[in-house]
Amino acid sequence: MDDELNITYITFGGHVEVDKYKYVYFVIMFIVYILIICSNSTIVYLIWVHKNLHEPMYIFIAALLLNSVLLSTAVYPKLLIDFLSEKQIISYSACLFQFQVFYSLGGSEFLLLAVMAYDRYVSICKPLKYPTIMTKTTVSIFLVLAWVLPACQVAVPAGLSANKKLCNFILKGVFCNNTVYKLQCVISRARLVRDMIIMVNLALVPVLFILSTYTRIFLITYQNGREVRKKAAQTCLPHLIVLLSFSCLCVYDVIIVGLEPVFPEIVHLIMTLQIVLYHPLFNPIMYGLKMKEISKHLKRLFCQAKMK
Repeated sequence: MDDELNITYITFGGHVEVDKYKYVYFVIMFIVYILIICSNSTIVYLIWVHKNLHEPMYIFIAALLLNSVLLSTAVYPKLLIDFLSEKQIISYSACLFQFQVFYSLGGSEFLLLAVMAYDRYVSICKPLKYPTIMTKTTVSIFLVLAWVLPACQVAVPAGLSANKKLCNFILKGVFCNNTVYKLQCVISRARLVRDMIIMVNLALVPVLFILSTYTRIFLITYQNGREVRKKAAQTCLPHLIVLLSFSCLCVYDVIIVGLEPVFPEIVHLIMTLQIVLYHPLFNPIMYGLKMKEISKHLKRLFCQAKMK
């Protein structure tokens, strides 16, 4: 506790031999962060500049990729600073802010995927009504809700945690995720119930909605011709793969807190970093290669770059 400023500082205890390998850690994570920004921004740029991509499906993809960049930015800059610092510390208020941003953007990921599922359902199963349902106003409302609803819900546990008494000031991790709760002296049953409700709202409900929506799409298209089934598979499969990838990482994020005492420190560090390593790089690869129109513009962009 800093008596003069009355600020509580938390030490990140998940780093392994950071003094010895700090430059190795820094270079690897810096390269990954740059790749995340460049790959996601490239797809967003293509969607922005090409008018034939100004459709709801591509707008939602751009929003999803932008969300990945924001999610990475909530973690990577602080992580890079810590690698080069003598002490890996953060104020408790800043830690709760990182917690808030990390999980609210994680919730936004699920809601954006749910909106994309609904968009595909209307496009494939109700094509004549698509222009009247998926208007610019509807798309804007969906995007605002996808970012505002998770932020408001995650703000509740983050705000309440600010007033909790701490009995531990070493966080067994390298950024502020749900391990923050292990710093608190008492974990109440009410908090567990509240967090369970938030998790159901932001993760389970969207996942069930997505799965039921795509099930209906595949059942309806199965009754139609081969071309309709092919079109449905081309546009829906990337979304489902991204959903599976992100869902696994979220489950992993919850489980890893309980596994911390089981594994050696270096294994736990590697496991923790998986949460912020793969998914932000996986999204642009999936949509850049699997979405036909985006892939076409991407190839043209690289061909022009080579010609220059």
